[in-house]
Amino acid sequence: MATEVVLGTMEGTQLLPWVVGAITLLLTVVTVCSLPSLMNYWWWWRVMKPIPGISPCYPFVGNALLLEREGEGYFEQFEAYRKIIPVQISAPMVGDWTSDKPFPLPCHLCSTGDKWRSRRKMITPTFHFAILNDFLEVMNEQGFILLEKLEKHVDKEPFNIFTDITLCALDIICGELRKLSICHTGLKRVIAEKVAELENTKLTKYNTDMNGEEKSGSKKREAFLDMLLNATDDEGKKLSYKDIREEVDTFMFEGHDTTAAAMNWVLYLLGCNPEAQKKVHQELDDVFGNTEQPVTVDDLKKLRYLECVVKEALRLFPSVPMFARSLREDCSIEGYTLPKGTNVLVLIYVLHRDPEIFPEPEEFRPERFFPENSKGRHPYAYVPFSAGPRNCIGQRFAQMEEKTLLALILRRFWVDCSQKPEELGLSGELILRPNKGIWVQLKRRPKTITE
Repeated sequence: MATEVVLGTMEGTQLLPWVVGAITLLLTVVTVCSLPSLMNYWWWWRVMKPIPGISPCYPFVGNALLLEREGEGYFEQFEAYRKIIPVQISAPMVGDWTSDKPFPLPCHLCSTGDKWRSRRKMITPTFHFAILNDFLEVMNEQGFILLEKLEKHVDKEPFNIFTDITLCALDIICGELRKLSICHTGLKRVIAEKVAELENTKLTKYNTDMNGEEKSGSKKREAFLDMLLNATDDEGKKLSYKDIREEVDTFMFEGHDTTAAAMNWVLYLLGCNPEAQKKVHQELDDVFGNTEQPVTVDDLKKLRYLECVVKEALRLFPSVPMFARSLREDCSIEGYTLPKGTNVLVLIYVLHRDPEIFPEPEEFRPERFFPENSKGRHPYAYVPFSAGPRNCIGQRFAQMEEKTLLALILRRFWVDCSQKPEELGLSGELILRPNKGIWVQLKRRPKTITE
């Protein structure tokens, strides 16, 4: 027994150098492989360290350990820190947003490089002015449905209007896709049906062209899905089912949530600022008289004060409160150097509150956006739809929808709101939203005539 123990000990003693050697070799390989990254990180740390910020700031994790995990708590920190650390953006915003890991939605919004450029080029024609005009019909349709839902709240207690506005925006952007509840199996079936329908339409159009001109007024309004199916790249290739699914998912979110938030903020601000609301009502009366006819493109062009109201609401409460960019070249801000490759988070919520550009920035003043008051303003001082090549592809759609629905609502109702800013429960996640809702009271304006 003693002999076995001695032999086992000797064998263990003989293996120990091999184990130590293997561990040493492994550590050496890891160190050599990691050395360039560590040296590069050390260089970044040395260059960025002088830039003023929040303390403490630790290697590798920076300030991450200080930040709240919930959106509302994070935004409260956001508000506190912006008052401690002055923020000024004076450098051009350049470059594509990049990330070490792909975003869960590999669509044009979140993709990078050649895929983003190709997809962006294919989808941009979908948002041409002439095509957007076709959507005005569905905006009016859903807008009138919304009005009937709001009627039950007239002369009643305050209610949270946020959900009603959001559902209306969802109905507009989704059309036939909403009933699928974003079910990809159902979506695949709808895409197949749409492809067959488009082929049948082409055949019908060919026969019509052969037999004579198409009857006037018979043009069919294209849905968003139709436009995606018709989109092609420079080589004439169409989007695959997977590509279309990605874009549908994106616009289901991007096309309704941001727009709904903007309209809610407008109603909140007008409810808190009756003088501005009176001016909006006067403009609506001048354009529409005492009728409740559907809003037209020509009507939208005349609603200049309402447009300024929407712009001012997006200044105070941008639907997307921040966006990111990766610098393509070294950049100097306030005497501090940001090296090429730095990921920069542009805080729109803070940028829009620069008192040198917007005096008394917390005040709601739509007149800031009158042409004479906007003249000479830096183009990047106001960026509610981001800026540069990666700006919001659907901003024209959003502006049309916001003005249309707001015109319909405010033609019929007077909005009151006594909710204080601190009662909103601002949450800065992907979308700037009030966790506690937008609570308003509605009163009916003088009866209008429906045409």
